[in-house]
Amino acid sequence: MGGSGDIKLTKDGHTLLTEMQIQNPTASMIARTATAQDDITGDGTTACVIFTGELLKQAERFLQEGLHPRIIADGFDLAKARAIDFLETFQVKVDATDRDLLIDVARTSLRTKVHKQLADHLAPDLVDSVLLVKQEGAPIDLHMVEVMHMLHKSDLDTQLVKGIVMDHGARHPDMPQRLENCYILTCNVSLEWERSEVTSGFYYKDADQRQKLVDAERRVTDDQVDKILELKRKVCPEGSGKSFVVLNQKGIDPLALDALAREGILALRRAKRRNMERLTLACGGDALNSLDEMDEDCLGYAGLVYEQQLGDEKYTFVEDVRHPTSCTMLIRGPHNHVIEQIKETVRDGLRAVRNVLDDEAVVPGAGAFEVACSAHLKEYMMEVKGRAKLGVQAFADAMLCIPKVLAGNGGHDAQDTVIALQEAHQEGKYAGVDLETGDTLDPMKAGIYDAYTVKRQSLHLT
Repeated sequence: MGGSGDIKLTKDGHTLLTEMQIQNPTASMIARTATAQDDITGDGTTACVIFTGELLKQAERFLQEGLHPRIIADGFDLAKARAIDFLETFQVKVDATDRDLLIDVARTSLRTKVHKQLADHLAPDLVDSVLLVKQEGAPIDLHMVEVMHMLHKSDLDTQLVKGIVMDHGARHPDMPQRLENCYILTCNVSLEWERSEVTSGFYYKDADQRQKLVDAERRVTDDQVDKILELKRKVCPEGSGKSFVVLNQKGIDPLALDALAREGILALRRAKRRNMERLTLACGGDALNSLDEMDEDCLGYAGLVYEQQLGDEKYTFVEDVRHPTSCTMLIRGPHNHVIEQIKETVRDGLRAVRNVLDDEAVVPGAGAFEVACSAHLKEYMMEVKGRAKLGVQAFADAMLCIPKVLAGNGGHDAQDTVIALQEAHQEGKYAGVDLETGDTLDPMKAGIYDAYTVKRQSLHLT
């Protein structure tokens, strides 16, 4: 939406106000509504803005005729309560474990944000990622779906990695770049010389004493490395087809890297803390702060670890993990603008799938609910006494803005489409907008669903 007086949403769904909007309380109200909608449900911000604007437009029509704003507000409150009650009867209870249904939900959300081909490509991956991190008896933590990105020639190369992707690689040229049947050692141990944390001094009389001091410092690191090598030889005997990977949160000096490389160990240093935490959840094992009591039970497992290099950037993939309770959406795109757009699309798609899993219900989409609710409110209007029914009428007319916008976006006549939808609804059918033809369709058969939480929250915020 453009124009200096319109609402502007950033790519993360939050609201920006121009100077004119700050001075305009109406624009500020719409902005706060959209922000609250995004914060709570993660979807439906555009529909919320359109519906709120249409409500104000309908209210202005009666205000110009001399109707008091308080009366219109009372009518809106009555209509909102009735619409929420109607939503409870209009929702459709579903089997939340039905993967095909969840893909349809994700696809419906994604196609409003990116082109059709990319939306259809992303939908199955988003559903699989949410199902992967879903734990019985616990709320779904979408933070366990890590979103990574890399510059690549096509956005259709975006993929789900059922494991971990780290944006750094090995620091030794002789280390292997692809390993299978890997034991994973996750540790936070310094394998390099470190400056003392307290003020101290070391004095020596001759070169021999200096060399002894250097050797003693080196021996501390070498002992740590020897412990790793000993464990590697124990769990990965020669000819077993098993391999060993070290992921260290602290540094590894060149001599230690060289010793590990000679044993065929892939070692990553200065790994990010969030990656270390997710690795233990995905691969199993323990994150060690000391190598003194290290044994096989402390190790995690991954079926495949490999390194991929794009230009100067290195990425390490850890796949086929033991306990895949965390995963990575690897977003690829030709430039940063596309990558940021896909990131926000993935964020909204993940929350759309989570909403359905939490609600175990969907609402027929394509404007079907709005048409049915508008007709229901017009029937309810006859039960309301006094001029408050005019507020109910304004609310009912505003509900039709969604199918009108859908028809207009598809290049069809909005009035003809709305009339066709109302006629189909009178025949007892779910009636949604077919964007390709402008005719009506059954959204349940077409796989077009809205999230129940999104619709309910949108009504509550009006």
